[in-house]
Amino acid sequence: MGELVELDGNGGARGYVAIPDSGSGPGLLVLQEWWGLNPQIKGVADMLASKGFVAMAPDLYRGELAGHDEMDKAGQLMTNLAPERAVGDMSAAVDFLVGHEATTGDGIGAIGFCMGGLMTFMVAATRGDAVKAAVPFYGYPAGGEPDWDGLTAVVRGHFAAEDEHFPAEGARDMEKRLQEMGKDVRITFHDAAHAFMNEDDPFGIYDEGLAGELWPQVIDFLHGELG
Repeated sequence: MGELVELDGNGGARGYVAIPDSGSGPGLLVLQEWWGLNPQIKGVADMLASKGFVAMAPDLYRGELAGHDEMDKAGQLMTNLAPERAVGDMSAAVDFLVGHEATTGDGIGAIGFCMGGLMTFMVAATRGDAVKAAVPFYGYPAGGEPDWDGLTAVVRGHFAAEDEHFPAEGARDMEKRLQEMGKDVRITFHDAAHAFMNEDDPFGIYDEGLAGELWPQVIDFLHGELG
């Protein structure tokens, strides 16, 4: 359904964009897991386009990928990803969506998984001028947090109650601090394990029932906030 496009504003940035059959809709960033911009994430962007969003998945690794049997490589790719470049590429993707003729509304949304959940918080804080709704899944900035003063989005996160990668206690602490700052942030903790939304099931813990319950809620929330 979608296609790879070059993004202006951060040399070498690119992303995968999928347009709804209707030809227009709210803009939505789709932020990758630590594997990279793989077919599964492109499939998520395609699915969200089918639900009425102009979906853009920036390629934060710029062409590099790790397979599900290459966890060491995935960890290295994530560790070596320069935060400044990642933020710049996401900002270029934001500008692409805001300026796209198919994008409707006054703001865009962001959704991400694992590393992409962390990046959802980052882009919502750094581009509060445009990102008005955010749905991070099981990922948050555990160190080097952004300037939360820039966060204007309504945030509805979904995390695993038992998560060895992004511990729930850290997410609860961040949620409390952001709420005390007056931010509209709520995180729901589910009786599930990390990566419970990934239908490719790299860890053997995909929760089909929970994913089937959450996707309609997430889509309704994003349409409600973005129009």
